[in-house]
Amino acid sequence: MMSGVLEVIKKRRSIRAFKSDQISDEQLQTILQAALMAPSAMNQQKWHFSIVQDQDLLGKMVEIIKDSIMKSDNEFLKSKASNPNYHSFHHAPTVIMISGDERAPWIDIDCAMAAQNIALAAEALGLGSCIIGSAGPVFVSEQAARFKEKLGMPEGYKHVIAVSLGYKAGDNPAAPDRNRNVITYVK
Repeated sequence: MMSGVLEVIKKRRSIRAFKSDQISDEQLQTILQAALMAPSAMNQQKWHFSIVQDQDLLGKMVEIIKDSIMKSDNEFLKSKASNPNYHSFHHAPTVIMISGDERAPWIDIDCAMAAQNIALAAEALGLGSCIIGSAGPVFVSEQAARFKEKLGMPEGYKHVIAVSLGYKAGDNPAAPDRNRNVITYVK
């Protein structure tokens, strides 16, 4: 029999279609508590979570990301970004931007583990999530300082990853087959 946490891991999928309804403050606080409980190297906890529910601000970020993609050589991403409905955060009502202290060892891993806890907590609450790695251009753009200030990012912190959250607009997508040829046993 599978325990609750293993069932949540098995059910969680990246959701790319959200309802416009905002998640509750109680749900958000539960998710943030899960993020804070993530392991961090040497228990340094040198991360910061900026909760963005301002759709205009997210729209401005999307424009910067889209512009960066369109100037890149990545034809796959350019084809996605050229869609008029393209939205880096999949029109989620809440996005958690996770940043970390640039000087902290293994901070990218720490922030990724917090992002995974966020995604699992969201699934446990019946919400959808999508871990987003494409927001980086916002924080190297000409407006980077303004965005960092608006998001309350501490001095010396860098953007690491984002997580889109909201009510799922449809059912969970089917799980893709998992490659079992990536495991080696050494006994």
